[in-house]
Amino acid sequence: MFRTNTCGELRLTDAGRGVTLAGWVQRVRKMGGMTFVDIRDRYGITQLVFNEEADASLCEQANKLGREYVIQVTGTVSERESKNKNLPTGDVEIIVSGLTVLNASLTPPFTIEDNTDGGDDIRMKYRYLDLRRAAVRRNIELRHRMTMEVRRYLDSLGFLEIETPMLIGSTPEGARDFVVPSRMNPGQFYALPQSPQTLKQLLMVAGMDRYFQIVKCFRDEDLRADRQPEFTQIDCEMSFVEQEDVIATFEGMAKHLFKAIRGVELVEPFPRMPWSEAMRLYGSDKPDTRFGMEFVELMDVLKGTGEFGVFNDAAYIGGICAPGCASYTRKQLDQLTDFVKRSQIGAKGLVYARVQEDGSVKSSVDKFYAPEVLSRLKEAMQAAPGDLILIMSGDNAMKTRKQLCELRLEMGNRLGLRDKNKFSLLWVVDFPMFEWSEEEGRLMAMHHPFTHPKDEDIPLLDTDPAAVRADAYDMVCNGVEVGGGSIRIFDPDLQNKMFTILGFTPERAQEQFGFLMNAFKYGAPPHGGLAYGLDRWVSLFAGLDSIRDCIAFPKNNSGRDVMLDAPSRIDDKQLDELNLRIELKD
Repeated sequence: MFRTNTCGELRLTDAGRGVTLAGWVQRVRKMGGMTFVDIRDRYGITQLVFNEEADASLCEQANKLGREYVIQVTGTVSERESKNKNLPTGDVEIIVSGLTVLNASLTPPFTIEDNTDGGDDIRMKYRYLDLRRAAVRRNIELRHRMTMEVRRYLDSLGFLEIETPMLIGSTPEGARDFVVPSRMNPGQFYALPQSPQTLKQLLMVAGMDRYFQIVKCFRDEDLRADRQPEFTQIDCEMSFVEQEDVIATFEGMAKHLFKAIRGVELVEPFPRMPWSEAMRLYGSDKPDTRFGMEFVELMDVLKGTGEFGVFNDAAYIGGICAPGCASYTRKQLDQLTDFVKRSQIGAKGLVYARVQEDGSVKSSVDKFYAPEVLSRLKEAMQAAPGDLILIMSGDNAMKTRKQLCELRLEMGNRLGLRDKNKFSLLWVVDFPMFEWSEEEGRLMAMHHPFTHPKDEDIPLLDTDPAAVRADAYDMVCNGVEVGGGSIRIFDPDLQNKMFTILGFTPERAQEQFGFLMNAFKYGAPPHGGLAYGLDRWVSLFAGLDSIRDCIAFPKNNSGRDVMLDAPSRIDDKQLDELNLRIELKD
């Protein structure tokens, strides 16, 4: 064996033992006739001691070591004179009697330490080195622990882990597919699954009853902090269930993970919030409820009650109350105005009103409104002396709410209200069944075409489909959607009606989803499910701002793997085998 112990397990109780360690050189320090080397593996760091008086040649060999050399040492565990309380192994050191260099290393392009000097790009290019850093390694270990706990929990409830195929047919209703050409079927393509949705429904038809899979999914979408082109779902489905059954099961999973991983026991049921209320109060279907500052609609207060044309022409006026912020300087207020005008938010401007210590209101639109109107504004906002009221308006209520949501989150950040060690969970329910797509010029499924409408809304499918609510539910934690699902349609006639509303011809519906529709004719049980985003769960528990740091080999913001230089061109021989020719558009 190359080692008798890891670099993180030796303690004072091991003093006097002969041991063999193997790992990477973290750093080398020469102090007079002594050389100290820190050796590291994924379990920790141990200090090695080389004494020139005891063995000059061995000490000389140690002085030639460089960072990240792979070495093996033998020696005796000894108590350290100068202990390091920051290390679990800080009470001991190894008096080295033998050293073997197993592999030399080039000087790494950045320091392999928690506070590294490497930027994102260089660390992504040398990700295998970045993974040696304890800060990144801990995220990967956390991910492993979470997947193990997920399997334990679901196995205890009788779920079967079943793999579904990675090469499937393309279903462009939804996000863009990644497609894979077929050599044996020229001119035809597989798609990589956006989710195993239809496959897990087929497993319910097959009588598998309780299914789960920790599965890779693929979506060709624009990237952001919580999105990658390939990601991992905890994908689940259950038969003979209603919405309450699914919510109870997977709320239980969330509570299990919090207790097992974070040591936090959540006893109370998670609150439920209808989608319409989430949009009205927070402008988001994934509201961050760690803090208040809910929206207050101000149409009755400010529209038509003064000479400010922007408000008088608005379809929506809303505000938030930032406690204790009336002292904001003009520079700070200008920064907030610039923030809401940025391209990704796109608002035209921001109106503010300070509540003075005497209770009077001083506003940026004072000249347009009588004092009585500003007093009603203060009452509507339930603002106290010292508070700052921030108001936005627009000609599209939904768009303006979303802009106000970004401002609310920014204020939450500025006021330190978004503590990563505080968790606020809820279920958002009663989503709209459909949403209008300007690009497509038709109604689209808000979740997917297989979501069951609420029973009481089914008659509206014939008269007012836009008003239909879905038996759908999302779990939200700290403003992040960590999972979502729905009760599924299992009646072929209802599924056909859904396809018709979505603009599918019978031929297209049969071509894309005939396999599922045909399966329903052979006795499909009522069923529903949910998929959690594993990457998002891990990043929340690790306190990360991006899911990228809890994935072993992530893509960058352009969807590239800079380490593997992928995607890349393939040679002409491969193209010939696939019967493909590439013609790039100008």
